[in-house]
Amino acid sequence: MASLDVFIVNVAAPTIGSDLHASGADLQLVVAGYVIAYSVLLITGARLGDRFGHGRVHLVGLGLFTTASLACGLAQGVSELIVFRLVQGAGAAVMIPQVLSLIQRSFTGEARLRAVGAYSAVLAVGAAAGQVLGGLLVSADLLGTGWRPVFLVNVPVGLVLLVLGRRVLPRGGGVASARALDGPGLVLLGAAVSLVTVPLVLGQEEDWPLWSWLSMAAGAVVFALFCRYEARLARRGGAPLVAPRVLRHPGMGLAVLRIGAVMAVNGGFLFVLTLHLQGGLGYSALRAGLTFAPTAAVFGVVGLTWRRWPAVCQRALIPAGFTLTALSVAGVGLALRHGSHGSHGGAWVHLGYLGVGAGLALAFSPTLARALAGVRPEDAADASGLLATVTQLGQLIGVAAFGTLFFDRLESLGARQAYTSSDALMTCMSALAATAVLGAVSGLVLRRR
Repeated sequence: MASLDVFIVNVAAPTIGSDLHASGADLQLVVAGYVIAYSVLLITGARLGDRFGHGRVHLVGLGLFTTASLACGLAQGVSELIVFRLVQGAGAAVMIPQVLSLIQRSFTGEARLRAVGAYSAVLAVGAAAGQVLGGLLVSADLLGTGWRPVFLVNVPVGLVLLVLGRRVLPRGGGVASARALDGPGLVLLGAAVSLVTVPLVLGQEEDWPLWSWLSMAAGAVVFALFCRYEARLARRGGAPLVAPRVLRHPGMGLAVLRIGAVMAVNGGFLFVLTLHLQGGLGYSALRAGLTFAPTAAVFGVVGLTWRRWPAVCQRALIPAGFTLTALSVAGVGLALRHGSHGSHGGAWVHLGYLGVGAGLALAFSPTLARALAGVRPEDAADASGLLATVTQLGQLIGVAAFGTLFFDRLESLGARQAYTSSDALMTCMSALAATAVLGAVSGLVLRRR
């Protein structure tokens, strides 16, 4: 449900924009605001689970998420919606880290690999399924509510999960060795992410004023201060957001790089393709949402079955996944490069959608499972919080960077017509393919080192 809500808004974005008179930057903030709060607070959410009990904290986060979803569905203006999306993201950040932490503390060996594999498959299928469900709900226009059911659907689901969660989740207290919360580190990280993300989203619409460049530069400085503060805190025996020993765990740095790259491609691909399908090709919300069904289905199948593939293939799965993603993303752009109103790109574009789903699954699921497989139980909260944060930051960067590239290219080409939109899409798909290639090549280089 939390993963789905990162993307369910994509298909609803044009309808939200029309109903609330929102600009392109407003729509990006509706999507990105959720991910900003989600990503920045994830590690703190994991730490709260250590202190007060993972099952108990999960239910608190679920309650906050469900309440914020109701508020989003009832919002009367785009500013309200952006604020409520921030609160919704905070609820997700408290809720989700407890899942991985419970897996890490409850399973070992092959059982842990199976559990993490199921988790990663559900997480990623939720991302693609969000597009499909969003299209269904917007097109249904239940009782004339338009886009609002994409948020309100969480309310009955959340209430059912709260009832079930009280019965099946452990509700004991936290561990005695739980570390203190890192307030200054949280503030510095939140400031760094906001200083970079907000101008990246708003800069294009305001023709990249000086403040946008100064803000991004300040974000880099604040992030450097964050890293320095965290290192000093660790040396003093404090409790930084991420324990240095987790970052030094074999393969963790490579996993961070790969997960960030694959989720940036995932977020950017889904966001800009949705804009093109509805804005350039005139797809309905339902048709645009159903377009992503093959991607979701293949991602789920590959994410759940890759462990049973021949052992000789296992070492090559992740680089092969990045390579397949690059080829498939570029193929989708080429298939749609001569788009006209109502066209769909023929059989090649559908093959590309299948390739994107399989490639992203191979790049993401084995990376996550292998990174967590050898983590010690006492580091479970930090490891799960770190990788979940990187997952969301990757999606945030993808939506902000590639969404900005799409709108910037669209504006430079003129009116928003099919061929203009397809040119902007091709530019983005080329950049997405290059990012996937970097994920594969950088991973190989770091492994050799």
